Amino acid sequence: MLRLFNLSSPVMHCRKSKTKPNGKKPPAEEKKQYLEPEFTKIRVVDFDLKELVVLPREIDLNEWLASNTTTFFNLINLQYSTISEFCTGDTCQAMTACNTIYYWYDERGKKTKCTAPQYVDFVMSLCQKLVTDEEIFPTKYGKEFPNSFESLVKKICRYLFHVLAHLYWAHFKETVALDLQGHLNTLYAHFIVFVREFNLVDPKETCIMDDLSEILSSAPSPSSQNHVTER
Repeated sequence: MLRLFNLSSPVMHCRKSKTKPNGKKPPAEEKKQYLEPEFTKIRVVDFDLKELVVLPREIDLNEWLASNTTTFFNLINLQYSTISEFCTGDTCQAMTACNTIYYWYDERGKKTKCTAPQYVDFVMSLCQKLVTDEEIFPTKYGKEFPNSFESLVKKICRYLFHVLAHLYWAHFKETVALDLQGHLNTLYAHFIVFVREFNLVDPKETCIMDDLSEILSSAPSPSSQNHVTER
């Protein structure tokens, strides 16, 4: 069953911290299972994703950004829903990714402690609110994009990156158990190549996953496995 996100969740801004709520540093970095070759070679496509993200000549830049951003939101939302039953307030008491813990701040700058599922709920609620707003993501012909459009796309992409990073860091074992690592790898690689192409996420934000990004965003080698399971 796919998890439905509560659209009434409060909209907040996020910042990141490398300390736990009690001020202690996170534990020493664990072995990253998702970097092992037996897993990184598994994809669901075997072509160069860089060709897929290049802006077509006949397409407006904002239209291209809007279409892709909406698609990534839907796909990442779906990918997270496959393991949401394992991401609970008990198993994920903080939104972690590598050596980073993300916190939420309200519009007044007040720091709010939240679990990973709460954080993801906030992210998905905010993203859905934005991508379904006709004034921000117009769908009618002739409707202009707002001046703030690019900055809002960057905000969405930054939040979505946090969710992807958490999936790898905290729930890769469950993803493998569900035989969905190929889908996650392909989604992550496509997303990273896209945000790099259009400079949508600060490299300082994504550097915590650079080791995986460099492996997955390169063109698949002949030994890469096309891992689509028919059922």
